[in-house]
Amino acid sequence: MESGHNRAARMLTRRGLLQKMLVVGAGSGLACTLGLLEMLSGCAGGDKPMAAPPRPRMRPTPTLPPRSHEARFYSHLDGGSIQCGVCWRRCVVPPGRLGFCLNKKNVDGTYYSLVYDRPAALQVDAIEKEPAFHMLPGATIFCTGTASCNNRCKFCQNWELSQYPRGQVHNLDRSVDEIVALAQEAGCDAVSFTYNEPTVFYEFMYDIAARAKEAGLWALFHTNGSMNREPMLALLEVMDAVTVDLKAFTEEFYRRVSSSSLEPVLRTLETVRGAGKHLEIVNLIIPTLNDDPDDIRRMCAWIKASLGDDVPLHFTRFFPAYKLQRLPPTPVETLEAAAAAADAEGLQYVYIGNVPGHQRNSSFCPCCGQTLISRVHFAMLDLKLDHGRCPACGHKIPGIWWD
Repeated sequence: MESGHNRAARMLTRRGLLQKMLVVGAGSGLACTLGLLEMLSGCAGGDKPMAAPPRPRMRPTPTLPPRSHEARFYSHLDGGSIQCGVCWRRCVVPPGRLGFCLNKKNVDGTYYSLVYDRPAALQVDAIEKEPAFHMLPGATIFCTGTASCNNRCKFCQNWELSQYPRGQVHNLDRSVDEIVALAQEAGCDAVSFTYNEPTVFYEFMYDIAARAKEAGLWALFHTNGSMNREPMLALLEVMDAVTVDLKAFTEEFYRRVSSSSLEPVLRTLETVRGAGKHLEIVNLIIPTLNDDPDDIRRMCAWIKASLGDDVPLHFTRFFPAYKLQRLPPTPVETLEAAAAAADAEGLQYVYIGNVPGHQRNSSFCPCCGQTLISRVHFAMLDLKLDHGRCPACGHKIPGIWWD
């Protein structure tokens, strides 16, 4: 079992995180540092990544910007059009036009990523913020995000990044090698891809993860689950863990609230699980939109039947954001009722997020009830695992552990 000294060395202290963030700020510029300091001081407005205010309007891009990178997983069609195969939308893009995500452009029959080497957010976070509760407790991760998304979620917390195209978001211009170097200089344990949907910067994400793995770092990403099977399987070769948003369990919600679809997300969950990668699921419960108890029970039953009873599930509290400013925060009682439903369906690791200090911030052995990992919000306070097992009864806990 990891010693108390080693556990303390791994725990994310306020001072240690600040020091790591300042290293990142030195490499990324004063604006990044200020954004990180705002997060620590509680002025960043809901744990949002650093991002510059959007510009009034985007100028057209009739020619290809310098250093653009050819996209992967697309096919050529007649007349110079292409069909993108990275996400479920499978956009058919004529010459000179952009895909739905606005991050890729068809230039004379060749499809290019416009955000390669152009991150819009770089930040050091606790791994628990991802959330990834069953992976390297207390670790720090170096997070990368870009502009835009392939969903149009009305509740997005990071809408300043995800709901604006590249031309309306300040880009930091950092290469793959520079980002991996920043992660190492900050003393991070892993690289992560989050804030906006990583599918829309697939090529950039893949190359950073591959280079990070060569450098001895771990890699994970947080996704809306929209990626197609072939690119997902290729990506999982350089990833250790995935956190997937299962935003609701009805097509109506996905169509009306996210301009998306449920079925591709379910396929992604099965793909990740089938590939043997560590998987965690997040369900943000929004009052009146996806809080129906029957739908939550059906979702939990599907998770157990299709993925297994040991996949960590996070019920997360909604706070008013973006286009849903008039809805109230999720009542804690609603989250607790959802967690009780998951328990009743037989799920073993059920968490409640965005409620700092709630008992379900922590991890417990499903066999004997022993507290395994004590947390308050995103801060890991104590770790009692013994080589991935409960020290009291020996039950094996799924995840990626230090020992």
